[in-house]
Amino acid sequence: MNTFKSTLLLVALTLFLIFIGDRVGGRNGMVLAFALSVAFNFGTYFFSDKLALRMYNAQPVTREELPRAYAAVERLTAKQGLPMPKIYVLPTESPNAFATGRNPQHASVAVTRGILQLLDDEELEGVLAHELGHVRNRDILTSSIAATLAGAITMVARMGYWASLFGGGGDRDRDRGGGMSGLFMLILAPIAASLIQLAISRSREYEADATGSAVTGNPYALARALQKLDDYSRRIPMQASPSTAHLFIVAPLLGGGGFGQLFSTHPPIKSRIERLIGRDHV
Repeated sequence: MNTFKSTLLLVALTLFLIFIGDRVGGRNGMVLAFALSVAFNFGTYFFSDKLALRMYNAQPVTREELPRAYAAVERLTAKQGLPMPKIYVLPTESPNAFATGRNPQHASVAVTRGILQLLDDEELEGVLAHELGHVRNRDILTSSIAATLAGAITMVARMGYWASLFGGGGDRDRDRGGGMSGLFMLILAPIAASLIQLAISRSREYEADATGSAVTGNPYALARALQKLDDYSRRIPMQASPSTAHLFIVAPLLGGGGFGQLFSTHPPIKSRIERLIGRDHV
């Protein structure tokens, strides 16, 4: 299913680029956009994880530098028969974590400096089990592609908007219509990107929570970790890109409750805790 979702996202990116190419440059624009989409899809499949890690200045660490996390990951991967992923640290005090990569053989798990300081051993193991749950469930490629796709849609929409304004040529009415079309793309494209993220991320978090707690046999540790992460993330907000917000274990961009929850890439923490331990608080 996740392979199908990944393929669908890449097809969506191709169609979107071709549409933009047609609007901006007609037939020649479509040909150029198709060539661009082939290159972009190749890069997205093989390098989307590296882009996400580089975006947050993630630094690879050795077993000697981070023995606590390495020991936990080694135990968890051995239990599930997974290859050992690469481990990275993000230089931020905001507590969070994410997993990325195209498959279990090319997976990476990243934790922030803040999460290492905040959580005890059981809670950290619960978080790492959650992230390895994404690896085991093969969510990581889909989420990495979605991050790249969301950023690409927004970027290309902006390019299309400016091209429609300064593309020269044609009569004034057509230019005005092109500018208006470009403006609609600029407004609607980020919404489309957000909807793509929402479609794939909320259920994934519940599944990874369930997988992680089953592997550790300690749902209470993950529930405590989620409660702490939710509390401290509000105090020390994560400076994150909206296109990659869905990668993290807790939403780095907190929009509050109510209407804002409709556009959150994550289900509410209370709902996640309730599914883990049967009540909405630890």
